[in-house]
Amino acid sequence: MRKITAIVIASLLASAAPAEVTDSATNGFTTVSETIVDAGRARVWTGALQIGGWWNSDHTISGDASRLSIDPTPQGCFCETLGEQAGVVHLTVTSVMPTVMLRMTGGLGPLGLRGVAGNMIWEFEDAEKGTRVRFSYAVGGYMDGGLDPVAGAVDTVIAEALRRLKSYVETGSPESGTVE
Repeated sequence: MRKITAIVIASLLASAAPAEVTDSATNGFTTVSETIVDAGRARVWTGALQIGGWWNSDHTISGDASRLSIDPTPQGCFCETLGEQAGVVHLTVTSVMPTVMLRMTGGLGPLGLRGVAGNMIWEFEDAEKGTRVRFSYAVGGYMDGGLDPVAGAVDTVIAEALRRLKSYVETGSPESGTVE
């Protein structure tokens, strides 16, 4: 388990390029990413829930994003199956307003192995040319060395996820696209 944690943290830090960490301290941070997706809210919502189709496999435990799923019901799971009855809960769904907002709590990725908690909120609203999607993640708690050193890496992963979602909905492939 320590080896998996070290690999995941190393991959996060290797790609770290802070984009929009709105605040950061030793006991927590908040990151926000936003884009306009050229599609209606219902289509964007449905695409977001198909997380295995757009999440980067590099940011999974199994190395295979198709093993990810989200059950969009209160107490539902953003989970990853690992086979042979093994799996991991990445986040727990705490609030759902279909096509408007999905809130999940927990420590995403390696944060789940530390003394931290977080609230990730995905918001969807009509925009002039499609749907404005906003991912925010507020994390607080304890991690050896503080949380501020990992804020930029987490922000990079969240921004990449949003960019991949946009591309997935607009083109059917998560591999291209930019976040405005």
